[in-house]
Amino acid sequence: MRQKIKGRTILDIPDRIETARQCVHHSLPCIWPLVLFTLALILYRAPAYAVESQRQLDFYHTHTGESLSIVYYDGSHYDPTALEQINHFLSDFRNSAAHPIDPATLDILYRLRTKFGGEGIFEIISGYRSPETNAMLRKKGRSVAKRSLHMEGKAIDVRLRGVNTVRLRDAALKLKLGGVGYYRESDFVHVDSGRVRTW
Repeated sequence: MRQKIKGRTILDIPDRIETARQCVHHSLPCIWPLVLFTLALILYRAPAYAVESQRQLDFYHTHTGESLSIVYYDGSHYDPTALEQINHFLSDFRNSAAHPIDPATLDILYRLRTKFGGEGIFEIISGYRSPETNAMLRKKGRSVAKRSLHMEGKAIDVRLRGVNTVRLRDAALKLKLGGVGYYRESDFVHVDSGRVRTW
């Protein structure tokens, strides 16, 4: 039944129930404005919740004895100052030549560190390698590629404290983010941001 109060038609309880039933039956037209509003609210708030966590790496250089603990990605972008510090830390220890280290290579290390608990320290065997050092090592018969990615700041030789190097190698292989080399006698793993390959 419908009642009129001061010129307005008021639905009684049965009519209200019927209207609600029809709305449920034809739910899409009824809830569509609410759906659009909810989606708009989610998209509006998304940036506040979509911020990535910081990325930190801890290093110990086996040749210089120096250590570095640094956040190189602040959750939204790579920190230029931090990257400059890393470039210096991973410079060619034989002649102090420095070169920008590829952030993609750092991200590989970060992924590996996270895989093994997120608190490990990387022991650096070799970071950037100048062309002069690369040529010298090749003359000495070392297993050094003529166009080594170390010369481009895209490769690094490491150990991760507390993690067997075989396990570290296997984890790097599963990432499929670049080249992975395993040097059993010297007990270290090479990772780089080049094409996927292994040796």
